[in-house]
Amino acid sequence: MADQGQKSQHGKRPFRQQGHWSNKRAQKKARKRERDMKSGSAEEVLKLDIEELRNSLNKSEHGAETNGDKATTHDDLPEQGSEIEVEVIELSSTGDALALQKGSKQIYVLPFAVPGDVVKVKVYRHLKEEQYTVADFVSVVKPSPSRDDSRIRCKYFATCSGCQFQMLDYAEQLRVKKRVVEKSFRNFSQLPPELIPAIQETIGSPLQYGYRTKLTPHFDGPAGWKKTKEPFEKRPEIGFMPKGKRTTMDIEDCPIGTDTVRLGMKLERERMEVEYKNYTRGATILLRESTQRIPKAAGDGSEPFDPLKTIIVHSDKYLDVKTCVTDNNATSTEYVGSYVFHNPAGSFFQNNNSILPVFTSYIREHILPPTASSPLSPSAPSDTASAPASPIKYLIDAYSGSGLFTITLSSLFEGSTGIDIADASIAFARRNAAANGLPESQARFIAADARELFKSVNYDPDRTVVVLDPPRKGCGADFLGQLLRFGPRRVLYVSCNVHTQARDVGMLVRGETGAEEEVQKKSVEEDSGGDGGGAGAGDSTRARTRYAIESLRGFDFFPQTSHVEGVAVLNRVDVPAA
Repeated sequence: MADQGQKSQHGKRPFRQQGHWSNKRAQKKARKRERDMKSGSAEEVLKLDIEELRNSLNKSEHGAETNGDKATTHDDLPEQGSEIEVEVIELSSTGDALALQKGSKQIYVLPFAVPGDVVKVKVYRHLKEEQYTVADFVSVVKPSPSRDDSRIRCKYFATCSGCQFQMLDYAEQLRVKKRVVEKSFRNFSQLPPELIPAIQETIGSPLQYGYRTKLTPHFDGPAGWKKTKEPFEKRPEIGFMPKGKRTTMDIEDCPIGTDTVRLGMKLERERMEVEYKNYTRGATILLRESTQRIPKAAGDGSEPFDPLKTIIVHSDKYLDVKTCVTDNNATSTEYVGSYVFHNPAGSFFQNNNSILPVFTSYIREHILPPTASSPLSPSAPSDTASAPASPIKYLIDAYSGSGLFTITLSSLFEGSTGIDIADASIAFARRNAAANGLPESQARFIAADARELFKSVNYDPDRTVVVLDPPRKGCGADFLGQLLRFGPRRVLYVSCNVHTQARDVGMLVRGETGAEEEVQKKSVEEDSGGDGGGAGAGDSTRARTRYAIESLRGFDFFPQTSHVEGVAVLNRVDVPAA
């Protein structure tokens, strides 16, 4: 009988096989949902910015201002490799300049220029279907009033692809990044303007140079290395990629790196002068700052530290001994205010330590709802629900990594749980909690499957805030479905890609992710006796959940570049079930 139970009957697959194929169908649907979501890639962002500029150029009132400028056919475009003059109209959110040639509406995309610049460019490629042209920067013919080349501190600027804005005043850089956040929500959130609050001013970095605690220069393999496996005949060029090319340019120094990282770069270049013959292929060099903090009461600062390999920083209470770690598997140590964090040197941790105290303080100030009389309380959209009387007591830190938010916020809550899918991250998070004197009852960390992150949490959603800090690709539709199903009262979303952040926030505000059918089906199954999630996770009688945006703001973790970090604060709005 047992064998018969495994056989097909009447041409149907056995129950076990149905479950197998049902899982496959669910996985296929999940992959389709992910494909349908906007990627927030640089290519997509640039395309949308170009379309927006083209639409403005096509308006009749703008056409009158351009003295009859007309669209250029492909046959009328300048030859590839030729040099022409263009005027920059605006900046794309990618940091590239969008420019026009006089008498034409063809849009040229070029680096290292700002609105108002008239520049000479070399035509690189006409993209016929996309209807724009990529060009290389040659020189400035007439500078914009906002350009001041005396601000440039790097001799590789306008060649190296790392920085875009060294010619701009820092206050203007912050205004540019505010506009990036504004455009990201306009182009990616799919929300009507009335549901998007005014973007707040971008918070700047205390250091605009000398701030990066991690750099990864690299070198290419010798010519024909895949076939010959022969070592280098001389030290290879070590540095970063030039703009628009897939090669490596030799860079001796990078002024946005900390003194420790710049010292490490010098030492690694000296090492490679001797050891280059040991390499038969290219490699990436890790340069990661690590800090040993010594209380001044414990010594007079005369310890035998090698002055050629260390940077000593004095404060009133401490002596910080900084070294550059080059082993990916070694452990680096970093201090954020009074908190200490240990991480694998090659892993991700925020690369601008100077802004982290400001940033984490801002998160602490906004993790809980503002009181009615609080000056922090912004004007929110009109559909924001009135705050429930019960206070928020619990924190869930999704994508917790090595515990930055769980550890720095845990003192505000009765219970805090950091969740990550990587066992190694959880191990370091627990180590960091112990290093900061936090017991597991105050800061708990668990590894969980990405599709079931909230199953191991039994917090009341009405008293819970969730912090999100996903990778650049943002949250998946399945995760957002889980979040809506759990329905925490408040969400604080941190992102290194404001475009995918805007996409995800838009889904939370609409209360839809494309995964509703699976979510509802799973909810019914769990209410019928399946494994339940946290409190409220399987409540099928609950009203449909969506969110309203309380505030949006950028943080400048990477001055001189086009990158901006985004922080979005949302509150739950319960919509009555139909």
